[in-house]
Amino acid sequence: MTEKSRAAVDERVEHVDVLIVGAGISGIGAAYHLREQFPGKSFVVFDALGGHGGTWWTHRYPGVRSDSDLFTFGYRFKPWRGDSIASSEEILRYLDEVVDENGLDAHIRHQHRVTAASWSTDDRRWTVDVTRGDTGEQLRFTTGFLWMCQGYYRHAEGYTPEWPGLDSFQGQVVHPQTWPADLDLTGKQVVVIGSGATAATLIPAIAADAAHVTMLQRSPTFFLARPRTHELATTLRALDIPAEWTHEILRRAHIAELDALTRMSFETPEELRALLIEGMRAELPEGFDVDRHFNPRYRPWQQRIAMLPDGDMFAAIREGKASVATDTIAEFTGTGIRLTSGEVMEADVVVTATGFDLSVFGDIAFTVDERPVDFADTVTYRGLMFTGLPNLAYVFGYFRYSWTLRADLISDFVCRLLRHMEEKEATMVVPTLRDSDAGMQLGPWVDPENFNPGYLTRSVHLMPKQGDREPWTHLHEYYEERDLLPAAGLDDGTLVYR
Repeated sequence: MTEKSRAAVDERVEHVDVLIVGAGISGIGAAYHLREQFPGKSFVVFDALGGHGGTWWTHRYPGVRSDSDLFTFGYRFKPWRGDSIASSEEILRYLDEVVDENGLDAHIRHQHRVTAASWSTDDRRWTVDVTRGDTGEQLRFTTGFLWMCQGYYRHAEGYTPEWPGLDSFQGQVVHPQTWPADLDLTGKQVVVIGSGATAATLIPAIAADAAHVTMLQRSPTFFLARPRTHELATTLRALDIPAEWTHEILRRAHIAELDALTRMSFETPEELRALLIEGMRAELPEGFDVDRHFNPRYRPWQQRIAMLPDGDMFAAIREGKASVATDTIAEFTGTGIRLTSGEVMEADVVVTATGFDLSVFGDIAFTVDERPVDFADTVTYRGLMFTGLPNLAYVFGYFRYSWTLRADLISDFVCRLLRHMEEKEATMVVPTLRDSDAGMQLGPWVDPENFNPGYLTRSVHLMPKQGDREPWTHLHEYYEERDLLPAAGLDDGTLVYR
């Protein structure tokens, strides 16, 4: 009876060669590369949401758009034919095309939330527990390789600080991540707390309807106004250049610009600061206090530079539909916000564009041979694998460049690794510190001197460490990693095969 019972359970456990967690930009790209390079491998893509697209499926606030150009944010294998900056609707249509054209919909399972993943060295496989969001059903899968593409923040709700008196505010408080579909801002006084990419996107989108929109920031952010349509794209399309050529040329042009900005941020940061400030000054009304409101304390690119297509937020400021206040919140009142300076800002609606909470590997409970995994105790291998975790890869994109540039590179690496394992007839690979790495100095997942947005500084203690040498480091710039990662050796002793 016991054997029969065990067999009945085993029959309900589905096995796939590769299991991908997440059906956003990273997961769809991983599925494409896997299908192209290993047509014989079985795989499945799980996503907790009701549709694919990740951020572009969950974010529904007004004006949602990319903060990166689509020639690099789009995949290298799928030409982008629209403007450089695109709306979420356009990006979702693009992703739908990738899924449809490559038959990936047969592999994607929506409303499947991964809750636990357990590795067995004896069995050489991961056992993955899944909960269906639509039925509550508990499912179990096994896989030879786990590919984590779930993103890096919690989709269910955003981050909102605890402010004194918030409960006393009689108006409406909204976080962009959970924007109500029926919210009407017509004629309303709106305060948007925050000054990152979300605020920069939201403010020009609601300024036309609201009575007035104020961006309330604790400290300034760097902004860069860029044409929504790259002038080179207009020229190439007028010449009837094939879409594939236009895509590649524009992709290289945007990468070259990002390379130059990134190098300046390290080599001549004050020159870059002056360049950015003068660019903003030219877009703002005469006499505007640029130093107070748009001159950050941090080094350019130490936090993300927010892109403004056609300078739309600056246009709203010039037209008097939007304004900027740089101060801290003392408390909320019944009708608005009292600032530390004593000023009271009246508001009908407060939008907390205050960021999100980091999700450490999808908040999944991991174990290896029945031992719980604390990722903070691991060391990253090239920012995509981790010591002590066999047969697992993780996609974490770039901060300064488009996320997808790294997703493509990691897909290439993972497929190369899977091929190498086949050639070696290995069923297990695990990053392992060498004897020469003993005593290596360890640092945080992201060096705060390099990049330090709030969501990272709040949660970086939960993330893996990085070392002081290759391949135990993370956050290479694209101009370095695009050559380094494809050439990385797979038999240098840091990857142990069994």
